[in-house]
Amino acid sequence: MVGSGRMRACGGNGFAGGGGGRVSVDIFSRHDDPKIFVHGGSSSGCPQNSGAAGTFFDAVPRSLIVSNHNMSTDTDTLLLEFPNQPLMTNVYIRNHAKATVPLLWSRVQVQGQISLLCGGVLSFGLAHYALSEFELWAEELLMSESVIKVYGALRMSVKMFLMWNSTMRIDGGGDANVETSLLEASNLVVLRESSAILSNANLGVHGQGLLNLSGSGDSIEAQRLVLSLFYTIHVGPGSILRGPLENAKTDAVTPKLNCELQNCPIELLQPPEDCNVNSSLSFTLQICRVEDILLEGLIEGSIVHFHRARTIAVQTLGTISATGMGCTGGVGRGKFLSSGLGSGGGHGGKGGVGCYDGSCIEGGLAYGDADLPCELGSGSGNESLTDSTAGGGIIVMGSREHPLTNLFVEGSVASDGESGGENSKKKVNRTIDDWNAGPGGGSGGSILVFLRSLDVSESGNLSSAGGRGSQNGGGGGGGRIHFHWSDIPTGDVYQPIASVKGNIHTRGGLGRDQGGAGENGTVTGKACPKGLYGTFCEECPAGTFKNVTGSDRALCRQCPAYELPHRAVYIAIRGGIAETPCPYKCISDRYHMPQCYTALEELIYTFGGPWLFGFLLVGLLVLLALVLSVARIKFVGVEELPGPAPTQHGSQIDHSFPFLESLNEVLETNRNEESQSHVHRMYFMGPNTFSEPWHLPHTPPEQVKEIVYEGEFNRFVDEINALAAYQWWEGSLYGILCILAYPVAWSWLQWRRRIKLQRLREFVRSEYDHACLRSCRSRALYEGVKVAATSDLMLAYVDFFLGGDEKRNDLPPRLKQRFPISLLFGGCGSYMAPFSLHSDNIITSLMGQSVPPTTWYRFVAGLNAQLRLVRQGRLKVMLRPVLRWLDTHANPALRIHGVRVDLAWFQATSCGYCQYGLLVYAAEEETEQASLNRSDELARTDQLSRSSSLCKENAVNCHRVETPLSQSQRSTENVLRQKKTCGGIVDSNSLKMLEEKMNIFYPLSFITHNTKPVGHQDLVGLVISMILLGDFSLVLLTLLQLYSISLANVFLVLFVLPLGILLPFPAGINALFSHGPRRSAGLARVYALWNVTSLVNIVVAFICGFVHYNGQSSKRLPNFQPWNFSMDESEWWIFPVGLVLCKCIQSRLINWHVANLEIQDRSLYSDNFELFWQS
Repeated sequence: MVGSGRMRACGGNGFAGGGGGRVSVDIFSRHDDPKIFVHGGSSSGCPQNSGAAGTFFDAVPRSLIVSNHNMSTDTDTLLLEFPNQPLMTNVYIRNHAKATVPLLWSRVQVQGQISLLCGGVLSFGLAHYALSEFELWAEELLMSESVIKVYGALRMSVKMFLMWNSTMRIDGGGDANVETSLLEASNLVVLRESSAILSNANLGVHGQGLLNLSGSGDSIEAQRLVLSLFYTIHVGPGSILRGPLENAKTDAVTPKLNCELQNCPIELLQPPEDCNVNSSLSFTLQICRVEDILLEGLIEGSIVHFHRARTIAVQTLGTISATGMGCTGGVGRGKFLSSGLGSGGGHGGKGGVGCYDGSCIEGGLAYGDADLPCELGSGSGNESLTDSTAGGGIIVMGSREHPLTNLFVEGSVASDGESGGENSKKKVNRTIDDWNAGPGGGSGGSILVFLRSLDVSESGNLSSAGGRGSQNGGGGGGGRIHFHWSDIPTGDVYQPIASVKGNIHTRGGLGRDQGGAGENGTVTGKACPKGLYGTFCEECPAGTFKNVTGSDRALCRQCPAYELPHRAVYIAIRGGIAETPCPYKCISDRYHMPQCYTALEELIYTFGGPWLFGFLLVGLLVLLALVLSVARIKFVGVEELPGPAPTQHGSQIDHSFPFLESLNEVLETNRNEESQSHVHRMYFMGPNTFSEPWHLPHTPPEQVKEIVYEGEFNRFVDEINALAAYQWWEGSLYGILCILAYPVAWSWLQWRRRIKLQRLREFVRSEYDHACLRSCRSRALYEGVKVAATSDLMLAYVDFFLGGDEKRNDLPPRLKQRFPISLLFGGCGSYMAPFSLHSDNIITSLMGQSVPPTTWYRFVAGLNAQLRLVRQGRLKVMLRPVLRWLDTHANPALRIHGVRVDLAWFQATSCGYCQYGLLVYAAEEETEQASLNRSDELARTDQLSRSSSLCKENAVNCHRVETPLSQSQRSTENVLRQKKTCGGIVDSNSLKMLEEKMNIFYPLSFITHNTKPVGHQDLVGLVISMILLGDFSLVLLTLLQLYSISLANVFLVLFVLPLGILLPFPAGINALFSHGPRRSAGLARVYALWNVTSLVNIVVAFICGFVHYNGQSSKRLPNFQPWNFSMDESEWWIFPVGLVLCKCIQSRLINWHVANLEIQDRSLYSDNFELFWQS
């Protein structure tokens, strides 16, 4: 066929247009495409009803085209028979053509596509004669702005069914034989642009792919609707799946709801597996064997059932509704009066009473099974009234055998009862005056869900609430919601099966005006296994257990209180707690399971508890102390153990004061030779500290002016003073160490003092040329000047000697010529440096000119024994026994030899530092002094009172004078009249005027101070060993206790004074195991310093415990265990206080130990004059 012309077989135009003709083309070879028209003719009498379209059959592709060229018509084109062999390929009905298949029981079957486009209409059967069933078989059914009408039933089988703004209407006509239609699309069903499939009978839509209702206006509705076998169903926003129809006509098939049935229909719990449409079943809308259902529109029905679905996701705009789709009557129907007043229907809860003008009527009864609800909600009860209300329908998801995997609800799932006056179509026959009394609200229906997991978002809502009553009518009772969980995981594999953030409620409907509200319905879940409770089978709260099956909260019983350790809290475990004992954890990581003990408590209770642990610890300490004592005896040696050793008359070595042994070991002949050439001893001024070092005055004393050159002497003093000064960094380091570790600072000070003395002696011995001396022999031999110091390194002096070539008979002077002699005390009265008289071989030999050496030794030993008891800060009190001893013991014995001694102070420096010592003069001076008149004595006392602040304590624990030196010189003028001596006498009167400055360390002097010896040195050492070990044990226990608070507290206590709390132990061991009484006493004093210093660390530990205890006081739990040594309890202070007591006891024992080492002759403290001098 060639050409592009037209072929026409159209109907003629006229008052009534003629019908189109028929054209058949059977040409294989076509080079052009001519236009072929077979439409009907136009009708002038009825323009909307043109002639019917003709047919065009193309024999080569076997396609049938029915097209009316966009001319509207009400006349059908009859399609009487479709060939079976061969089948047509395609059928096209378009451009306002109307085709009908009028013959009953006809089948339309094509190999390809049936397409209805542009207003095309395809009808099956005859209107008002729904007597047969029709079949439609094709590969594809495409509809665009077209209509399919079926009068009877339709069985359709296609692979793809697409609708665009089209409608398929199936009219069953009320005939039971043709009441079910089946639409099958194996691959795809898509409805778009307000497309609809409507049936007033039963309708089944089956497929194996996707059913997609794309958007607003798209709907599938039927009196009974079954959707099955799809992989996915998507109900878009505004789309509807509904069964039964809204506003169904009387000829429609009406599903039977069985409103009076009190037993649950078996098909709701065990639905058939075939998913076929079955009129005998109670479903009005069933979705069966669909994997995933995504709902953004509306699914509505009286009894909605989802069977063998995997997931249902109700999006925010999505709704599954059976609201008002239940019974008007029903088992729990409301009651009503002749006036029209009605009560609410009942279901899960009783309906509300209806009351008006004093007349009330009871609401409907509650019915049904809360644990497996499947009953329709009941209505107001008066079915004859047009404004009666209906209860909610039934929504069932899943089944026992095939539960849902997941249900996601962001929108609404509702089966609420109908409220009075909601349905406008039921109010057409009522007037305003009739609304004084009305029916009650319908009760909520049932929502029964068989599922594995539930997720209800914040916008999600599951409700089966009662409807509101009309005027004065009662509210409907709430419905029932039940979650029947499947395969609830338990134990370690437990996972929460529900996440509910939205609303799930079955509240009763509100009454209006005088009407009462309905009772709430029920929300239940399947009985939970052990350990889980509630509607959603949640884990029992921490501290409870559940060992039975059930969902009641009361089944989660409290765990026994006696099983919970102190400082523990119960914890929730995965899957809940099914049996006792209930799991718990300690309230902090610092406590250890299973008893939630601290590290300290674990140690204590490992050994049987506090009492047994204490006994074991004490026993161990005693045993270790005995071992230490034995080891000390073996290590130190028996010969060095201290003990009383009485002094023998005439002995040159006195054991009564070990500090003098090194001086007394010098041979008598050497002492005599050196003392014979001694001229004068000049004392350094100052306490030898970093702030006030030793220094010599530039003016030479009167005693040496004859043997020195004054100018060279001044140069010598300058050099000596320069050497005696300290560098700035030495004092800075000392200041830092005083803050961090005072014992180390003291050791540093003594070390620098020792080095300073060594440099001074080396300078005088070998470096200085002795140019200040007049003696040529002394200058040549580097002799004539010597520097020495006391053992405490606080008092230094320069001795001047004759060279032997002076040829002066008056030199060196004899003892009586030297009177009065000043003998200064070493030390400053502190614990580490007590006052002591330094009597070397020169002094001893010099005094030996009048006093026998044994008497002088005894005197020095007794005086030093008294001086060591003097404490700084208490000089007023402590110097009185010294004065009394001088009057009762010393002077009576020395007066026999023509000598008297008095306590005095000397050498006040520019900084106010003064030194105490003895003033030695001839006994006859005492008589002269006693002969002074009373007025002179009163004048001297008055002068002393004006110098009341004679000496005060300075920053280095020594004493300073604040009054001018001249005042004190005048007060002692009568005593020192023979020679100019810088100082003054200290007696009982001047002591009253003494003012002492207390420093912050003064209270420590009551803990560490020098005492009298007590003897029993071995026993004291044993007790010190025990206390030392006990102290170290308490330190470790305290650190363990602090570790239970935090590691930071341990470091704070350890390093606030670095390791100050730990160092007393090694210091004590070092002191106990040292050789020699003198060295042992010095180390014991250092040990005492460390012991006192550690009190700062203990105070910090106390503060840490106090702060933690107060911070935890509101969180403390009842204590079920006696003697709980926890920092969380009231006994937190035991170890810090125990350490303080232990430190105080240690200090007392150390004081005795030092006294036993330094004073080996206890008779030195004898009050008996004869006994003292005879020992």
